[in-house]
Amino acid sequence: MRELLLGLRLLLGSGRGNRARFILMAGGSAIGVCCLAMVLAIPEILAAQDGRKAAREAECAADDRRVCIGADRAPVELKLTDPYGSRPMIRIFHAPGAATLDPPPGLSELPAPGEVFVSPKLHEELRTEPGLAQLVPGRERGIISAQGLAHPDELYAYIGVRRDQLKDGSPVTSYGWSYTNDETVEPSTLDIVRFTLAGVVLLPLAVYLSVCARLSAAARVRRLAALRLVGLSRKGVQRVNAAETVAAALLGAALGLGIYAVANELICRVGLPGFRWYPSDGALSLSTVLTCLIGCPALAWFAGVVGARRAATNPLAVRRSAVEKPPAKWGLLPLAPGLGIVAGYCVAGATGHAPRDTSLSSMLMPLAVVLVGVGLVLSLPILSQLLAQTMARNSRSLLLGLAMRRNEVEPGGALRVATGLVLLVYAASLVQGVLIELDQVSKNTSPVQTYSIPLDGVSAEQKRAFEDVPGVEGHLVEARSWTDSNDEAPEAIGILIATCAELRGVAPMTTGCVDGRPLRLVDPQQTYDEASRPGAVYPIHLDGQGDRRRVVEVQVPKESIRYRDSAAIPVASSGSVLLPPDALPAGFRPESASLVLLSSSAPETVRSVLDDIGGVDPTVEVETPGVVVTALQQITVVKTILAMGMVLGLIIGAAAYLVAATDRAVERRPQVTALSLLGARPRTLRAVQVAQVVLPLAMGLVLAVVAGKAAESSYLVTGGGEIFWDGAGVPLLLACALGAVVVAALGSLPLIGRRIDPELIRRD
Repeated sequence: MRELLLGLRLLLGSGRGNRARFILMAGGSAIGVCCLAMVLAIPEILAAQDGRKAAREAECAADDRRVCIGADRAPVELKLTDPYGSRPMIRIFHAPGAATLDPPPGLSELPAPGEVFVSPKLHEELRTEPGLAQLVPGRERGIISAQGLAHPDELYAYIGVRRDQLKDGSPVTSYGWSYTNDETVEPSTLDIVRFTLAGVVLLPLAVYLSVCARLSAAARVRRLAALRLVGLSRKGVQRVNAAETVAAALLGAALGLGIYAVANELICRVGLPGFRWYPSDGALSLSTVLTCLIGCPALAWFAGVVGARRAATNPLAVRRSAVEKPPAKWGLLPLAPGLGIVAGYCVAGATGHAPRDTSLSSMLMPLAVVLVGVGLVLSLPILSQLLAQTMARNSRSLLLGLAMRRNEVEPGGALRVATGLVLLVYAASLVQGVLIELDQVSKNTSPVQTYSIPLDGVSAEQKRAFEDVPGVEGHLVEARSWTDSNDEAPEAIGILIATCAELRGVAPMTTGCVDGRPLRLVDPQQTYDEASRPGAVYPIHLDGQGDRRRVVEVQVPKESIRYRDSAAIPVASSGSVLLPPDALPAGFRPESASLVLLSSSAPETVRSVLDDIGGVDPTVEVETPGVVVTALQQITVVKTILAMGMVLGLIIGAAAYLVAATDRAVERRPQVTALSLLGARPRTLRAVQVAQVVLPLAMGLVLAVVAGKAAESSYLVTGGGEIFWDGAGVPLLLACALGAVVVAALGSLPLIGRRIDPELIRRD
């Protein structure tokens, strides 16, 4: 306890410079803790959203035979999820029953027939898009509160209808499940996000907090050595140093939590692209507070104890500025097994023996990524010293000689500045791999995507507008022949209304098509429809303007054409009849016909087409085979979280560089002053400083790019996708590495001042 009090007295009474260092340490820790709190809050935000989704799920109590109890008296509900642009819109149609029912969270009462409760965001959309009222019929009774919504931007509505209007509903006796099947982010994807954030944010954060805890290490070590020489014990010296670092870390942790609380209030109101939450979702939890208030000071204590070890064991060597011992070779130990695992998976992928969904891979891959990241940090001083020794021995340049001899004596000094930048480049490669895997999992395996729009209530102008939506590559009208509902075994055929050019737009591999003639479609890869017999006649009911109705008979032609869909989702069945548009009376179209559009399956194209379709008519019902609009929203949320992680990683890397560069500039002042008094020009000293940082940094960045690309490829090999080698991401990584070198070089220039202060070397 005596040593801890001594450390605090030295902190408060050792001059303005020491107090400035303490403030800098506390400020740096505050930034780090704020970033840590943001990372820890993401799973809690997602869990809170999923909890509200589960609380509003309809439930019906069942007996031992799984039959709903009191189904004849219970209210009935039908849940529909429609794409509104590229966002899901959820509508709950509620029909009251004889039994009463407590309302779900967010409602004070259930809607009566003709009444509607809507979310705040849907309320705004109804004001800007009056046509949307067709999907939400009724008088707006009230607004759903936050307890009944997953997030502020959710499009949600409870619509009251009569019981005879709801034929496909399910009985409801209560609300609330222990889980939800509609997670904001699926558990498997959430594990990937956690793993990525750990590599992108938490690993650089640990390095950054260690840098903050060891500010002014040289000056502090000399002071601690003096305390050891006047009789303080070894452990006492370590406790004195740890007291300073822990006090700064504890103050920084408290400030960081306060900064996060303010940032949470601001960000949740502004929102991130595709990802918003309520302030209470991101509020500081007890686990987050304890992690930050205990973890950050614990790391500072460890760094303080390690930093004071040399002063405690050999104080005379510290006071006389003896040459430091070379870094221990055990720093290479984590890098070797990490690269070994990564290389093994890369070889397995290259030889066609990629592992698929093995529990061993799920354990080894995260372990390898962590080992490589830790190995990069620990091995950089060793490799830096080896590079400095080689270049200093073989170079005849005074500039390189001065720079490399300093790095040889102090191999960790320059890389302490550059470690954050090296980890940032390494983490960028990992994020690329995760985004590639998510893109493979989420997008269609087919190169194209189809959209089916019912034409009931769609005007001719709207139909043409749908066909002209940017990104749409082909279109046609699809229908079925009329069948008698009383017939026990009705036969029907598919009808396609399109020209040959329109057919080729959705099925490019078409041969034998002739415009103006009915033709029978045959796809060798599909099972032929036996009802489509040449010569058979089938009726088609047509709808015209107003209440006009007509019936046209279609005879299955003998002439056939061969076609093949380019999509995994067929736009027509083998045996369908192709009718030219002028074969139908003007102003008429088949009953229950659908407009089929086709575009590229790229996620950004699908989102754009859905948005433009919603711009033509927000109320239209769009079916997207192979694509669930909730999946598109999930991808957006994941990409936003990863982007936020990269921004936090960039902040941490830049902050680590600025803090370490400033600290190094202060520590290097005596050596720079001595060289200036010996006649070295400022231009030469600046070049020496740049070389001291840039050369080992460039070596570390090359290692980070190589190790990062190998880790990314091995991650993709174990992910089960088709892409293993991302050559397109290499230029981006090299650009990031070059940018880091430029930033480090520019940051080294101000280390050499114009004024020479001999007082800095008076004691030497």
